[in-house]
Amino acid sequence: MQICKRNHYHYIMVLQIYISKKGTKVVAATQLHQILQLADHHYPTNIKRWLTDVYEFKDGIRKPVKMQDFANRKGKGNSIVKDYYLSVELAKLITLNSKSKVKQKYAKYLFSLEEQVDNGELLTKEQVLNVLELAKAMGMVSCQESAEKSHLKIYETRNGGSGNNWWKHRAEVMGYSVEKLRRKLQQLGKNVRGKTQRQMLMQVDKYEMIRTGVIDLFMAMGKTERYARNLGDLAKTFAKELNIEIFDDRQQASLFTPDANDQLVNELKAFEQNGRLRVWQ
Repeated sequence: MQICKRNHYHYIMVLQIYISKKGTKVVAATQLHQILQLADHHYPTNIKRWLTDVYEFKDGIRKPVKMQDFANRKGKGNSIVKDYYLSVELAKLITLNSKSKVKQKYAKYLFSLEEQVDNGELLTKEQVLNVLELAKAMGMVSCQESAEKSHLKIYETRNGGSGNNWWKHRAEVMGYSVEKLRRKLQQLGKNVRGKTQRQMLMQVDKYEMIRTGVIDLFMAMGKTERYARNLGDLAKTFAKELNIEIFDDRQQASLFTPDANDQLVNELKAFEQNGRLRVWQ
């Protein structure tokens, strides 16, 4: 538990956030109970109710599920008080349903934290390194193409099997359209006739192709547009720093392939069929 001094007269208790091995953000039940200013002797009763009550989770109305919404937390020494790790979502729901006089303040904090997690604004070190590896792999056009097709597949599923307005939707997500790229090329005095969107990007901003591939990938995973764009922006930053080259590996191999993880590249190429990525589960 950390205590942060706000001024000479007011103190606010800060709820410590832990990160599980899978990158999940969690809080300790005992600390949550303490910051909500609930009587210590009520903890055994409260924790039992917290873990068995019915809540309105994002995936439906249900009871908390062990190893999904909470898990045992080993105590220090010979502590007889049972403690648990609670997901940020469960902690927020518990806070809102508590009788604490300060619940509004901490519910807002947990909501903002949950929003950061949902939008890819609060990443673990491992996740950041995985985005770096994705940036390298997206230097290959085959990986970009697979992500685009997977994004289209999800779009069609959500629109009753129809691909109508696909390019308009994708332009809104990416922040650019074919028309904008054509105008940009014309301003640069370059010929636009017969060029595909990928070819135009190569001339306007090659690193945008990596950003686009990563955004397509996370949209295909069902992430929010904000989440996908945040990770796409991060991948583009890495691509610029590493000066990652773009090459079309769909027709022939190249000696100048990026230093990408082979297993990740294979998973990206097969993502449309398999729908899974080992480094981001």
